[in-house]
Amino acid sequence: MVESETRETEWRFDAVDLRPVMRWLSELPGELEGGEVRVEPSGSTSHVDVYVDTADNRFRRAGYAVRLRRASRAKGTGAEASLKALEPNTSEVALRRRREVSEQLEAADHSLLAQSEGAVGLRISAVAGGKKLRPLFEVRTRRSRFSVQVEGLPPGQVILDETAIRPGAGGAATRLHRVEIEVPDATASALVPFVEQFRTACRLQPAQLTKYETGALTVGLGLLPDEYGPTDIEPDAPIGRVALAVLRRQFTALVAREPGTRLGDDPEELHDMRVASRRLRAALSLFADVLPPSAAKLQGDLRWVGHTLGAVRDLDVQLEQLDTWLLQLPEIDREPLASLRSLLEAKRNEARATMLTAFDSRRYELFVSSFGRLLRTARGRRTGPASMPTLAVAPELIEARLRALRKAGDEIETGSPAADYHRVRIRGKRFRYALEFLAEVYQGRSRPLTRRVVALQDILGLHQDAEVAIERLRGLAREHGDELPAETIFAMGEIAERYRREALALRAAFPKAYARATGKSWRAFAKQIEAERPEQPRSLSATARPPDN
Repeated sequence: MVESETRETEWRFDAVDLRPVMRWLSELPGELEGGEVRVEPSGSTSHVDVYVDTADNRFRRAGYAVRLRRASRAKGTGAEASLKALEPNTSEVALRRRREVSEQLEAADHSLLAQSEGAVGLRISAVAGGKKLRPLFEVRTRRSRFSVQVEGLPPGQVILDETAIRPGAGGAATRLHRVEIEVPDATASALVPFVEQFRTACRLQPAQLTKYETGALTVGLGLLPDEYGPTDIEPDAPIGRVALAVLRRQFTALVAREPGTRLGDDPEELHDMRVASRRLRAALSLFADVLPPSAAKLQGDLRWVGHTLGAVRDLDVQLEQLDTWLLQLPEIDREPLASLRSLLEAKRNEARATMLTAFDSRRYELFVSSFGRLLRTARGRRTGPASMPTLAVAPELIEARLRALRKAGDEIETGSPAADYHRVRIRGKRFRYALEFLAEVYQGRSRPLTRRVVALQDILGLHQDAEVAIERLRGLAREHGDELPAETIFAMGEIAERYRREALALRAAFPKAYARATGKSWRAFAKQIEAERPEQPRSLSATARPPDN
């Protein structure tokens, strides 16, 4: 099976007519301003592209287009499947760089992708899950190619495309005359003078949309992400409306990151999805008294989602740390750790498989649909606690989180068990989230305090990562000690010792960071929010209780 992964570097222009472009290239002198450039015809082809996606646009939400291509005049039935990154054009000279993963198929049949174990097929299966692919639109192109080369550098190509984009259900075609200049990264800067002269002489305009983006407009694909209702937060809004806005923001972030998490190529997608799940849980707890009763029923499923994501994320962190250490070690010390890396990779693959199974489960489907329905239909109550002014009740919500943090943090000593530090971390995170959820209510005045809480969280987060890593290394040695070479077991011990020293250094940094987050900065902010508190009824029932552990 032929597979490839590249990053395209290309300029993309629109032309009114390709005939004068063809003439200019054919008559081009070898010597141009900036150096010698050779342009020669290299043939012409025709091909048909069909773009596909799931009914819920999972690949577009992950930032990729799925394309099936067959050459209309080629012998045989072979085809190419590609995943192309949808990266915005941010250059005034139409220069784009984007990732593309491709593999060969026996035929241009999107049902074959579900059976493929190639670079594209495996990613398709991960993202689509149980959802079927469906054709979106068809792109027919007549293409003329020219090789373009600057002496001593890898060659590129100039591509002239006459394209017709047709909706899958028929209808009028959208036609494009497109000029693309594809080059290796090493050649791009040397070709800039040529590209500028080419653009000026042929009156080319930077293409604002890719063919995929043009096709998406042609067939009327909806905007992403899904809308779940208003997300504006205003200081004079009732607390119930603010609570729903916060939930909508975090749920939108969670759902938006799911396709990229399924794809698995960027660990930050999973990290961001996990953070969104944590923030959702914190928001459900913080605003429990002003949300519809059905919201509380979603906590269990949300905790399950977070734990599923966390199992993969923890291993991502450890693999990243191990790779950093491997770069720092002399060559002779790296080999024993290769076995450890393979073991961690295998554990991660298992955790990822479990995560994908969870995403494809009926439980997850019901969770997403139930949460989305709640956010679309809830409007905020006009009576009762939910109708109270946010400025009147927000101080209690924030102060309750601060008290819970202090209750755990004041008991910490250097020799306290890791579980105590972790408890402070969880409560500090809830305090931070409360500040961030209500930041717009106080028009940014909480930022200085939030920065100090974030600094505390960074210390506690790294401490927890170190403790988790030590425990995992113990577990690996216990479960797989008979399989691993003695040198690897020894290296694992050295790594555990590094983590232990790191944890001790972080514990030493804790008192100062804790004092900065809960002392003078907090008192200044508390004074401000009390001064802005209206005189009307100012409390919510049970809001002062400590949040759940």
